[in-house]
Amino acid sequence: MSAEILTFGCRLNAYESEVMRSFTADAVDTVIVNTCAVTAEAERQARQAIRRLARERPDTKIVVTGCAAQIDPGSWAALPGVSRVLGNEDKLKPESWVAGAGSAVSDIMAARETAPHMVTEFAGRARAFVQVQQGCDHRCTFCIIPFGRGPNRSVPIGVAVTQVRSLVEAGFREIVLTGVDIASYGPDLPGSPTLGQLARRLLALVPELPRLRLSSIDPAAIDEDLWRLIAEEPRLMPHLHLSLQAGSDLILKRMKRRHLTANAMATIDRARSLRPGIAIGADLIAGFPTETDALFKETLGFVEAADMPFLHVFPYSERPGTPAARMPAVGKSVRRERAALLRAAGARAAERFLAVHVGRDIALLTESGDTGHSEHFAPVRLASAAEPGRVMTARVTGSTGSVLLAEAA
Repeated sequence: MSAEILTFGCRLNAYESEVMRSFTADAVDTVIVNTCAVTAEAERQARQAIRRLARERPDTKIVVTGCAAQIDPGSWAALPGVSRVLGNEDKLKPESWVAGAGSAVSDIMAARETAPHMVTEFAGRARAFVQVQQGCDHRCTFCIIPFGRGPNRSVPIGVAVTQVRSLVEAGFREIVLTGVDIASYGPDLPGSPTLGQLARRLLALVPELPRLRLSSIDPAAIDEDLWRLIAEEPRLMPHLHLSLQAGSDLILKRMKRRHLTANAMATIDRARSLRPGIAIGADLIAGFPTETDALFKETLGFVEAADMPFLHVFPYSERPGTPAARMPAVGKSVRRERAALLRAAGARAAERFLAVHVGRDIALLTESGDTGHSEHFAPVRLASAAEPGRVMTARVTGSTGSVLLAEAA
C-alpha cells in the first residue's frame, strides 16, 4: 500500500505526488505532506494538517516536502510528529524512499532509473499531468518559487512522448502539460525546441491521445508553433489560462512581469480570432503592494473588458525574502475586498460564457459520479452518472451560472 499523500498547491505538485506514490508502494503508516509556498494561506493549511495528524495519529510517520519545505526546512522539521523533511529534488529520487525496503530494492531502482519520473496512475483523477518543465529563470518581485524550484530545466521531447504514450495506454483520455513556467520550455535542450514544437510532436507521435491541455502560461511567451496549434489542432483544447497577475501597467512593472496590459489584451484577442469560442482564464493578485484604488480600478476594468470566464484570484500574500515584501503594503481587509470584486467580475463572465453553450453539444471528459469538464474546461453536471475517464458527447440543457447541466447525446 502506497503512502498517503496530502498535496497542496499547483498541478506540478499533483504530478510530483504521483511520482512519490509510485516510489512508496511498501510504505506503512506514512503520510507525505507535499507543501506549497505560493501563499501564506497554503503554508498555514499544510501546517494545520501536520498538527492535526500528529494529534490524531501519533504513530504515523510524517514526511514533509515541497516548495515550502525546500525554502525553510528547519521550521517544518520542528513541527510535532515530523520525522523527515525532503527537498524538491530529493523527493523525486527513488533512493530517497527505499531505506529498509529489503532485497528487491536494487531491481526496483534499476527499473525506475531507465524511465525517470514515469507515472501511469493519478489517484482519483480522470486526467493526467505530465511535467515538461521545472524551475524558473525570472524574478517576479512577489514570487518565492524560484527559490524552491531552482532554474529553468526542460524535459526532453522523447521523454515527454514516452510518458504521454504510457498514460494513454493506461487509459487516460486527457493530458495536461504542466511545469513552473511552461512557456519557457526548451532553451536548455539541443536545438532549443519551443513549447509549441513539443505539443506538436506529442500530438503527432501519440495519435491516439484525444485531448491535450496546457496549464497556466505566460502571455508574453506564446510561440508561433503554439499559435498554429491553437488555430488548427482540435485535439489541443480550446482553453488558455494566462499568468496575468494584474491589469495595471504600473503594477505589472512593479511586479517585474514580462508583459503589459496591451500585450495581454493582444494575446486574448489573437486567441479568440484564431479559435472562436476559446475559454480564457487568468491568475490575478489582488492588493499588490502600492496598489491604490485607482490602480485597482485599472485591473478591474481590464478584467471586465477582457471578459475572462475562468479566474483564479488570490489576495496578495507576503513572501519573506522577495522584493515585494519590502514594498508599502495594502491592508489585508482591502486585499480581500478587491479579491471579492475581481471574483465577482469573473463569475459574471463565467455566467455569460456558460449561457452560450446551452442547447449545444459538448465533448465531455467524465470524472467522478455525474461530473466532468467540457473541452473548454467548463464544469459539467450530467443528468445521470457515467463511467469516469470517458470522452463523450453531451447535450447542454441548462446552466446554473457556474456549472453546465447536460445529458448524454
